[in-house]
Amino acid sequence: MQRKRIGFCGILGSGNLGNDGSLDAVVTYLREKHPDARLGFFCMGPETVAERYGAPATPLQWYEPHAGDATGPRAAGLKVLGKLLDPFRTLAWMRNYDVVIVPGMGVLEATLPLRPWAFPYSMLWLGVTARLTGRKVALVSVGSNVIRKRGTRWMITRAARLAHYRSFRDNGSREAMREMGVDVSGDQVYPDLAFALPDPPARPSSGAVGVGLMAFYGGNDDRARAEEIHEAYVSTMIRFVRWLVDEGRPVRLFTGDQADEPVVERVLSTVDSERVSYEPVTTLHDMMRGMAEVDTVVATRYHNVLCAVKIGKPTISIGYAAKNDVIMEQMGLREFCQHAGSVDFDRLVAQFTELEKRREQFADTMARRNRENRRRLDDQFAALSAAVLEGERR
Repeated sequence: MQRKRIGFCGILGSGNLGNDGSLDAVVTYLREKHPDARLGFFCMGPETVAERYGAPATPLQWYEPHAGDATGPRAAGLKVLGKLLDPFRTLAWMRNYDVVIVPGMGVLEATLPLRPWAFPYSMLWLGVTARLTGRKVALVSVGSNVIRKRGTRWMITRAARLAHYRSFRDNGSREAMREMGVDVSGDQVYPDLAFALPDPPARPSSGAVGVGLMAFYGGNDDRARAEEIHEAYVSTMIRFVRWLVDEGRPVRLFTGDQADEPVVERVLSTVDSERVSYEPVTTLHDMMRGMAEVDTVVATRYHNVLCAVKIGKPTISIGYAAKNDVIMEQMGLREFCQHAGSVDFDRLVAQFTELEKRREQFADTMARRNRENRRRLDDQFAALSAAVLEGERR
């Protein structure tokens, strides 16, 4: 009889706080309910993950640690070589585990620019090698959208079909997968895994406003207009931060990925005021502690919005995908949404003013729905254990 060997796969440890927060929620559950399980990781930031959890971690893609400063033909050749090697590397890694969990994340979506030979290729081979070795893959509270690009769509839907267990973080994600031809009749919908993380201590009102920024360049179908979209978004957010400062409000900036840092630097250099502050965070726990110190949040990244509503902060979503609108509707804040690709400054000011007038109205609703989300995630973890974790491997 052997201890259960559980692997984790995904874009983890590479600077995306939402992805890492989803991983942390599942690892915390496993260490409480399955303390004898042996963990391992197949991810984009293996050094970070190995240090954080004290378990072995392997690079998800061969190319990343071998690229160095390669450019031009040499870089292209290394990428091709990596794509040829990665299926065999995945097979070798998969044989070391009984179950592989893909924790949350938008692993079945393409709401941001995405090439089929990038993460979708990794997901496909994860499913194929699991079937070849008799292992199980569990996609837990994942996100999805209807993908138009044929190559990306083909890989994503095949990867989803090869999973032993699937659950989605909202009804829209499950419906998108059904529309793309995957049988989801046995799949359940549960809240985002980040709702399982503990809340920070409450803080007294400070009058501060949290503004979550993103290196937003449009979606997968907007590559031709990416720079134009980015400039319009950043300019409007700068204008809004300047308006808050002129109103006498302290502003704290937030990000959700290392890629967002240049946007923060531009805002800080343009709005030169001691009222505007930024302190980098490395986990969702840190982000929620920072958001506990502000009264209202205006944010773009999905997990910025999620963290804000999770701790009961009145929130405006300047979103980039349906998942932003879904989480806002679940929390009773649907009227306080805009799209990052067409954000309107005057409407944003009006929404902010109205939100602050009605802040007490939303407090009870968010608290009640957060309790329900936590209960549903307890159900999810119990279902996951029953489906793929219970019992020993001979």
